[in-house]
Amino acid sequence: MNVYDFDNTILRGDSSARFFAWCLRRYPRMWTDLPAQAVNGLLFLLKIRPKQAFKQRMFGYLKLIDVDRAVDGFWRDNLPRVKPWYKANHRDDDVVISASPEFLIRPACDALGISRALASPVDKHTGIFHGPNCHGPEKVRRFREAFPDARVDNFYSDSHSDDPMAALADQAWMVRGDDIAPW
Repeated sequence: MNVYDFDNTILRGDSSARFFAWCLRRYPRMWTDLPAQAVNGLLFLLKIRPKQAFKQRMFGYLKLIDVDRAVDGFWRDNLPRVKPWYKANHRDDDVVISASPEFLIRPACDALGISRALASPVDKHTGIFHGPNCHGPEKVRRFREAFPDARVDNFYSDSHSDDPMAALADQAWMVRGDDIAPW
């Protein structure tokens, strides 16, 4: 099977950041939370707030929007951002594993014919994580939990934070824009 990271690998850009910006333009109530979001970002950049706590606080804006409607609209606008090379390489046994929230990437994966997607377990109504952020070594743990005996033919990602997943693959590929090179 082929396994893919999602953001900046299959999709041009980061889906979580793009979704936040997309919602900010359509849900003016979110603007009231921007000062707190700025403090949250600063604490993360200063390494005072861990990544999962930062993301959970950031996703707190979900309480202010119609999530299902927003996700549908977001993917109507952003599905064209899927990189052409992925569409050409798509196989029925593809797996996506992502640190983005499952509620956000699952509709895109469904639209792309990817039936197996693992991602961060984030409550779409509250932004609260119901398990670890699916990042770094957690991706390997989640992958092995879902596919204990699976062989990874190829793994594609844009980041060395995925070195643990790359180590599982027969071949690993680094994706930079539309360029793909051996890990």
